[in-house]
Amino acid sequence: MTQSFQGIRILDFTQVFAGPFGVMQLALLGAEVIKIEQPDTGDQTRGLMNASNEQGMSPAFSTMNLNKQSLTLNLKHQKAVSIVKSLVRSSDVIVENFKAGTMTKLGLDYDALRQIKPDLIYCSITGYGQTGPKAGEAAYDGAIQAASGMMSQNGHEDTGPTRTGYMPVDMATALNSAFAIASALHRRERFGTGQYIDISMLDTAILLQASQFSNYLNQGQLLGLLGNASPTRAPTADVFATQDGVIQITALKQNQVSQLFDALDCASALEDPKFESPAARVTHSREVQGLLSREIKKQTTEYWMQRLPRRGVPTAEVKSIPEVAKDPQLAFREILETWPPTDSDISSKQLVKAAYLTDQDGPKITSSAPTLGEHNERILDALGYSESAIAELRADGVIS
Repeated sequence: MTQSFQGIRILDFTQVFAGPFGVMQLALLGAEVIKIEQPDTGDQTRGLMNASNEQGMSPAFSTMNLNKQSLTLNLKHQKAVSIVKSLVRSSDVIVENFKAGTMTKLGLDYDALRQIKPDLIYCSITGYGQTGPKAGEAAYDGAIQAASGMMSQNGHEDTGPTRTGYMPVDMATALNSAFAIASALHRRERFGTGQYIDISMLDTAILLQASQFSNYLNQGQLLGLLGNASPTRAPTADVFATQDGVIQITALKQNQVSQLFDALDCASALEDPKFESPAARVTHSREVQGLLSREIKKQTTEYWMQRLPRRGVPTAEVKSIPEVAKDPQLAFREILETWPPTDSDISSKQLVKAAYLTDQDGPKITSSAPTLGEHNERILDALGYSESAIAELRADGVIS
């Protein structure tokens, strides 16, 4: 069986989350990926929140760089640039997430490399893109959440804007990048031409807010800080404390609201003019939420999770990561995988893989994330470098 990107070689100059995770999606589908890293330090995430004894192999790095090889190159050295250009001849895709203009200074920009490989696909990932007044500015996920308008819609009025505790912009940019590269490879297969791809984290963040931007640009609607409430402002769609936890309810349709009040033994309350219609409930949201909060607090989370979904009321328990990791649903989805397998002699990690399943030839882990420079000799040997030449590169500081 053949995976989608088997036979495709990618040179991966990216680090942190957005670039590495995007390239990894293609590696999980068979692409050969050579990760180019700075000697001695490598990808920033190698040491990020690393409580293990494995130097340079943090859980974050390990789950963003599966199925890759690592080659260390000091790109400020001309010999390193020559090695990259040699690799380009047999490569299909370049992916980089340096500040705009960095690769041009190194002589490794798209125009330079397509002279070597005319049908090359070259993907640049930056915070704000390659053009415009902010091109070249450094950016991280939190900064883009602020700059894109995301934080203006996240939080409570009494606490002000907040960022998320995870990295939605980074991870969405990764998937956006993987899709764009896959599209370019399909285009090349059909028409035989390469392509330059300019990926912006800001653009991706706006894409994630397509509905909100459309509502504002076409109708002038702004929702502001709603806390855990629904954008519809319906008081029957919110987060409520139970006797021992928290649940999220999204009762928007009239029949869902009726079932909710009936399950709470408060069906008669809907006869009150303040509660009987969606518009009335929004107008009197404090009273509606007061009633719901009092009744839901009387029972446990398990009680409501047994009672409400059965009546067609969309309900979810607000869970912690440890609780979600134990959810039996995940065993059917294969999104978490232990690698290497537990019967291996090597220490295993539980890692996040890909968010879909296929009936055949789908995403597959074939190797752990590489140690820094793990494949230096193998890659350089394949390029024709002798042992003495490789030793010279090491002595010159070109590789680690």
